[in-house]
Amino acid sequence: MASFKDPSFQDRVASAAKAKQKALDQLKAKPAVDETVMAERRAAWEMREQALSEERATKAEAAAAAKVAKAELKAAAVAEAKEVAARKAARLKPASEAEMKAARDARYAARKARQR
Repeated sequence: MASFKDPSFQDRVASAAKAKQKALDQLKAKPAVDETVMAERRAAWEMREQALSEERATKAEAAAAAKVAKAELKAAAVAEAKEVAARKAARLKPASEAEMKAARDARYAARKARQR
């Protein structure tokens, strides 16, 4: 009864060898894969890979187009901001002495015309 509960080293080696041999026999008994089936599988795999490749390329093109559109929008926004800043700077630019004198004279003449 001791060998049932506690197998010896030789018993364990023998059972391992039997299990290994059984696995090898099952592997050898497996039928060979048919070449036509393998060719069909290969063709299906290649078709899937081609479809995935085309899908990836389409996604990459769409992403590139989106980046270009985003860059164009950003460039347009920057150009508009520069234009607004230029108009604001032109508006805030102090007038020359001659322009200031002409505006003052026009105001003076308008005031005198109202008083008469």
